[in-house]
Amino acid sequence: MNLRMKLSGLWAAIGATLTAGAVHAQTLEIREGLEIIGAPEPGGMNFQRGVTDLAADIRALDSFLLVVVTIIVLFVTALLAWAIFKHNEKANPEPATFTHNTKIEVTWTVVPLLILVVIGAFSLPVLFRQQTIPEADVVVKATGLQWYWNYEYPEEGISYDSFMLNEDELADYGYGRDEFLLATDTAVVIPTGQTIVVQVTAADVIHSWTIPAFGVKLDGVPGRLAELWFEVEPGEEGVYFGQCSELCGAAHAYMPITVFAVTPEEYEAWLAGEAAEFASLDGVRAPQVIELAAAE
Repeated sequence: MNLRMKLSGLWAAIGATLTAGAVHAQTLEIREGLEIIGAPEPGGMNFQRGVTDLAADIRALDSFLLVVVTIIVLFVTALLAWAIFKHNEKANPEPATFTHNTKIEVTWTVVPLLILVVIGAFSLPVLFRQQTIPEADVVVKATGLQWYWNYEYPEEGISYDSFMLNEDELADYGYGRDEFLLATDTAVVIPTGQTIVVQVTAADVIHSWTIPAFGVKLDGVPGRLAELWFEVEPGEEGVYFGQCSELCGAAHAYMPITVFAVTPEEYEAWLAGEAAEFASLDGVRAPQVIELAAAE
């Protein structure tokens, strides 16, 4: 009985290894025209261009908070300047001796409270929208491991791993030097104009699945399954990059995320395994559909 269990485990491991090898070996070529959109810029100080409503909400909230904070900083700076020039020893040789001012104390308690209420009124709807998961058109399960991602399309029976490309491998996959530390050998493939739900978890330590251009970030915790969602706007087909955003060990910096956003027609072609019909950046490779049953 022991031997049978060992042999069964061995065959399962061999099948999984062969399947993973097939995913990396059987890739599809991608047509020209799908640009790299979601990538960091050298010296950049702003958000990446958002391509989802969630990202637009985050940018609008950030701009609003920037205005609020700027007003507060200018007001406090003016008060400090007024106190310095009005109440220095030369201008005010006889300092006041009072210790309380009820009106001022009530004001500096109520006004900050009102500011927080206003901020909450604008930020909570954004948070609730992020956390209210709609019905999915496409479900992807992302599992973080040290130090790569496994992706599974449970409704389609597809599973494959995604590893960061070494510098000498970039050209083979259609990437340039600028994509080093960003590009992976396989990518998450999703259709534009449809609701994508990503189930995030981890198999060892806490990881975090993040795509800045989509406005999404969620920790993957071992033993738990969390969900995020997004919908890439039609016409924003492209390549998008992200990174694991939770310190997860020695190779944390080498755990990037790549997403190919394609048209619904191209997505269906990818699901059907029709490599010639799939479109993306010239020369970049995406995983070919491999049925999970093939590993059994």
